[in-house]
Amino acid sequence: MSTGRTDTGATRTTGGISTYKGEERALRADRLGTPGLLLSVLAASAPLMVVAGVMPTVFGVMGIVGQPLLYVILGIVLMLFGVGYAEMSRHVHNAGAFYAYIARGLGPTAGAGASLVALVAYSAMQVGVYGILGFEVSGLFATYLDIDLRWWIPALVSVAVVGVLGWLKIDLNAKVLGVLLVVECALVVIFDIAAVGKPGPEGLSLHAFDPATLTGAGLGTALCFCIAAFVGFEQAPVYAEETSRPQVVVSRVMFLAVGYAALFLAVSSWALTVAAGPSSVADTSLEEGPGMLFGLTEERLGATFTDVLHVLFVTGMFAALLSFHNVVARYAFAMGREGLLPAGFGRTSKASGAPATGSMLQSAVSVVIVLAFAVTDDHPVGDPTAPVLHLFTWMGNLGALGVIVLMAAASFAVIAFFVRRGAGRAQAPRLVASGLAGLALLAIAVFTVRDFGVLVGSGPGSALNWMLPGVIVLALAGGLAYGAVLRRTRPEVHARIGLGNEAFQLEKAAGAASAPTR
Repeated sequence: MSTGRTDTGATRTTGGISTYKGEERALRADRLGTPGLLLSVLAASAPLMVVAGVMPTVFGVMGIVGQPLLYVILGIVLMLFGVGYAEMSRHVHNAGAFYAYIARGLGPTAGAGASLVALVAYSAMQVGVYGILGFEVSGLFATYLDIDLRWWIPALVSVAVVGVLGWLKIDLNAKVLGVLLVVECALVVIFDIAAVGKPGPEGLSLHAFDPATLTGAGLGTALCFCIAAFVGFEQAPVYAEETSRPQVVVSRVMFLAVGYAALFLAVSSWALTVAAGPSSVADTSLEEGPGMLFGLTEERLGATFTDVLHVLFVTGMFAALLSFHNVVARYAFAMGREGLLPAGFGRTSKASGAPATGSMLQSAVSVVIVLAFAVTDDHPVGDPTAPVLHLFTWMGNLGALGVIVLMAAASFAVIAFFVRRGAGRAQAPRLVASGLAGLALLAIAVFTVRDFGVLVGSGPGSALNWMLPGVIVLALAGGLAYGAVLRRTRPEVHARIGLGNEAFQLEKAAGAASAPTR
């Protein structure tokens, strides 16, 4: 009797009979229901960080008073995107989500390109949040404890804590995310009510919903900022293999997440205009930045509530970090399982069922990038020009661009997928919705690249204006080239791209069929 193991670590041959260690190549099923999945994907958007950070930037730097209307419009665009995306989720259950959908619609080579873009984009967004979290924790230590703490110390501590949580069961992660998300959203809602109850000098004005407010040179840049506030809902299919009744729950969660985000963001940005006054909100935002929310809150709800809001500002970022970490780990797992990354990434922890190797990869990448920015930082603690804020703006906008490109590609992949399957009249509305969403997302991607200098604050003529978007281009080109090489040299691996656990089941069936009978 001989015992051996394949290079994937997934097959053991005993006495000529192949047995499959499914726990190493599949994520644990039935870990998440609708509430757990919804909280996990919403946490990535860090609602309080958007209200305190993104909204003042759009009001002040870009001068777009009609930001509330912009969230409504983008919510409609993303609902259109979700129509086809959700229908695709009923047919394809794969932790690779974006790249799996693109592979099934536009072909395995395109899927390989998308896989690398997804890995780079979500990694960049997570690492960027480490920067702003470190900066804010440093500020809290200086304000409340009179301690000068370098930003990279809390950033690295957060990397370690997130890495440990990433090894644990996803349902435990969902509970952590849920508690943090519910508390921060509740505090923002309390502010919204207080702003309406005690409006600024212009009263309960609805001027921010006037289409005439969506004008000016900053509109394209505002679109890029605002659509990044929705990032998270599209992650629902990443957890399909760990979700009970994925064909129902995943699509339900996507629509709930988009609807909630659009309503929450539109109402909260309108509350800011009510509290500050539509005619002065841009100037106030430009002067105070993220401090605007806390200043308006202190006027209405007092210093204690504002102090709690400051702390929740940080814990909300932590929730976003954990959510992005889980997504990157699952993309790495899916890529390892299908041969796009070394086979070790395609294994899960026997104890928790989590993609442990992918989690370690993301933790290692985060440590390297945080240390790289820390080494170049010789600024005083709290200096707003320090490299830590470059880490946040550079990586955050780089990641947002990658996600926008993936959403646009996925829209067209949905059309190709159903057309090839002989889509009839019943599918026509979904395909039209996907086409409209894809065109709108392409337009937003163009605006993003055109205005990248404004997004990262580098100014016209800076090399960063093309170098940072170029990272996404290089990731796409590298992934496409890798896919083309696989097609020629390892066609069996190329054919598995996007199939996920289906490929494993096919292998298992083939192994059982070829095994000798006893």
